[in-house]
Formats: sequence, C-alpha cells, structure tokens
Amino acid sequence: QVQLVESGGGLVQPGGSLTLSCAASGLTFSDYRMGWFRQAPGKERELVTAISWSGRTTYDADSVKGRFAMSRDNAKNTVYLSMNSLKPDDPAVYYCAAAPNSGALYYDRVYKYWGQGTQVTVSS
Repeated sequence: QVQLVESGGGLVQPGGSLTLSCAASGLTFSDYRMGWFRQAPGKERELVTAISWSGRTTYDADSVKGRFAMSRDNAKNTVYLSMNSLKPDDPAVYYCAAAPNSGALYYDRVYKYWGQGTQVTVSS
C-alpha cells in the first residue's frame, strides 16, 4: 500500500524558514516524480514545486521561485521542501504527491498518490 507521510510543519514568523519532509513507502520511489502542493482556506490546491525521478530537474511556481527549493533522496525514499523568506500568504496545508514520470514537471493533473498534509502557519 502506497503511503506518503509529511512532517516538519509548524508556526514560523514572517521571513523565517522551515523544511518539510515526505517519506514514501509502498512504491518504487525512483519510478515517480514528486511534487509539493499547498492549499489555503478558500483557495484551490496549487503546485508549489516538483522534481523529476532522478532529482536532476525541478520546477518552481512563480510565487515561490527563489525562496523554496525541493530535493529528493532516492536512497531514503524521501523528498524535502526547504522554505525560506516565508511570507504571510504562504500559510497553507502542504501536501506531497507522487506521479508517473511523464510530461512536463509543471503539469499538475497527473498526481496519483497523496500524503495527508502538514500545516504551515506564518504569523508574527
């Protein structure tokens, strides 16, 4: 059974940093691209970052470009989201997800497996 488990969320002040982790099990990890999504109250889910199966290629949404960075460790079946310079509009539930390796990384409609999410709150 495929399971994705996020961790690392919490409360941080504006301008602060957090690193999220997502541990995957029940799948051949290197067969999948991985993505981080977020959803804030009253807003639609959006793709934040994505990374290819090998980790050689990444995609960043314009809203987080230069502030967030995604990485993966295939030996540990884990992906990470490093978040810096957090803004008041960044708070959301952040989800990691897995999709087959096909198409451009910015295509956000192919994700098959989802974690339960971890809350990120930005407040002074």
